[in-house]
Amino acid sequence: MSGKVLITARLTLEPVTLEVVEAVFTEDRSRVERAVGARVPAAWPGRALVERAFSASLEKIRENPAVRLWGDRLMILEEEGRRVVVGSVVFHGLPDDGMCEVGYGVEESYQSMGFATEATRACVDWALAQDGVRGCVATTPPWHLASIRVLQKSGFAESGTEDHPALGEVLVFERRGR
Repeated sequence: MSGKVLITARLTLEPVTLEVVEAVFTEDRSRVERAVGARVPAAWPGRALVERAFSASLEKIRENPAVRLWGDRLMILEEEGRRVVVGSVVFHGLPDDGMCEVGYGVEESYQSMGFATEATRACVDWALAQDGVRGCVATTPPWHLASIRVLQKSGFAESGTEDHPALGEVLVFERRGR
């Protein structure tokens, strides 16, 4: 089911495939664009960003892409007759004990246009409709006001804090399903 394309008012949310991840790891822009079927921004994820986003090496992703890439989608915008990747929504693998974790990012030139909220809301709605998924969590630093707004507008409520190894204290947000 994670292979389903989601359509929102302005975006096509296409599944991240192993082919796309492998293309990004090669840092070969034309291969990435062929794999995605869309233009990618010049700064679009290099290896370091992908490794942070997926919290796994390419080898680990290859071992079981259906588990690691569960629900992950690219935000694709139709712009001037061309498809352009403007960001992504990434889950951190299959839900654990009925809970999934989501993260999102939008390319700098497309920020503050509501794309993160639109895509996150649609992807989390999809996740919560999957069998056995009862909720979704997300974390963000307390200073990241734009990210907090995305989560609030996507139906999440603050549920506490936790320590993050790289970011220090982060806010935890949660959205429950049916």
